Amino acid sequence: MRSEYAPAPRSPDLHDAAASVRAGQASAAELLLRAQSVADGGACAQAYVRRFDAQARAAAAAVDQARAAGAPLPPLAGLAVSIKDLFDVAGHPTTAGSRAMADAPLAVADSPVVARLRAAGAALTGHTNLSEFAYSGVGINPHFGTPVNPATAALNPTPRIPGGSTSGGAVTVASGAAWAALGSDTGGSIRIPAALQGLVGFKNTQRLTPLAGSVPLSTTLDTACAITRSVRDAVLLHGLLAARAARPLARPLYSLRLALPQTLMLDGLDADVARAFGQALERLREAGAVIDELPLTQLGELAGLQAQGGFTAAESWAWHRGRLAQREAYYDPRVAQRIRRGETMSAADYIDLLNARSRWIAGLEAAIEGYDALLSPTVPMVAPAIAPLLSNDQRFFAINAMLLRNPSVVNMLDGCALSLPCQAPGQMPVGLMVWGPAMADDAVLGVSLAIEAALAAGTVREPGR
Repeated sequence: MRSEYAPAPRSPDLHDAAASVRAGQASAAELLLRAQSVADGGACAQAYVRRFDAQARAAAAAVDQARAAGAPLPPLAGLAVSIKDLFDVAGHPTTAGSRAMADAPLAVADSPVVARLRAAGAALTGHTNLSEFAYSGVGINPHFGTPVNPATAALNPTPRIPGGSTSGGAVTVASGAAWAALGSDTGGSIRIPAALQGLVGFKNTQRLTPLAGSVPLSTTLDTACAITRSVRDAVLLHGLLAARAARPLARPLYSLRLALPQTLMLDGLDADVARAFGQALERLREAGAVIDELPLTQLGELAGLQAQGGFTAAESWAWHRGRLAQREAYYDPRVAQRIRRGETMSAADYIDLLNARSRWIAGLEAAIEGYDALLSPTVPMVAPAIAPLLSNDQRFFAINAMLLRNPSVVNMLDGCALSLPCQAPGQMPVGLMVWGPAMADDAVLGVSLAIEAALAAGTVREPGR
């Protein structure tokens, strides 16, 4: 017995919009006006901390003038791109979603990744909201409010979390206020909101994109990367941010060897995620993909590595300790609590952590050698309701830990990963994560392109039928 399956029909992406500008079917100014209108509406409420409307209009106008003069257009063609409030944008403060940064000076220059987007013709629309200092996968912010997940709002009236920490950035893309969103990923902060909002989020190998001009969470794990509407847009944005020619390998699924880790990453899946992920695997197998079940017992060692708070606690404490001493009252208490876990870590503990991570990476890389990519659910649940998490610390931290569990594996591996939607139409968003070791970016992007096409192309049997 067979049942129809495909993700929701693809909405127009950045490639489509840029093509319409180049063909003269729409102007960059017109498309920006539509995006700003969405940003003004309820679907995008609390997604922005500050807007760059005048700068965005000037960028769009410059592209339209270039087209009128017959000049070649830049890759982003004057289209709306939002910026997480961690990255410096010249002429604006960078406040990391925190009242404790209210005295931040105006940036005198763009951070390198912002400069690359601007040079590529992006209309930078504003700084987006986030979990304070990027320290949560949930997306709740007590200072600037929590944007509601627009993808789930279209299916269910209960306000649900956007996912974090790149919460506002994802909302701008999902609502139509931006074609792409610059964000960061330390333990899943790009892929979690992408998964919960039915978007694409690519976390590249950390060393490929510069972090200068940004507020750090963990200098070891932070990665500058983007949320998009399609995998081909992810390829484009990654190439621009990394200043490299991304070359995803175009290979049919039947030529790929994929692995499905059995340890940890399939534990505790809710019914929606289990169904969508299972049906997606069925579709990929029908398309010819070889998917091996792989124990990966090394994943069970992660809890021990992170027992004292890991790199995030140690390195955030090093950055925040002076500010906390003066302004802790301005911090989200949940964030301050986690930063302070690093206070008790000694230099010897930190060196031990570095060495243990190196050994763990070597063991895991050896176990996955020979596979083109690995597949896992991005997160084990669909977006939970916001209200129960606002005042219940125990539930908040439990949900946060579950959201971070799968994607943070890739950050500890120093690897790369892409989350793409795999749910059927009318179902809550679910992310499928394609991942691999360091510098496997082009392989992961190539596999993701093939998977995206296969999921959109046909039917699958219901699991077990």
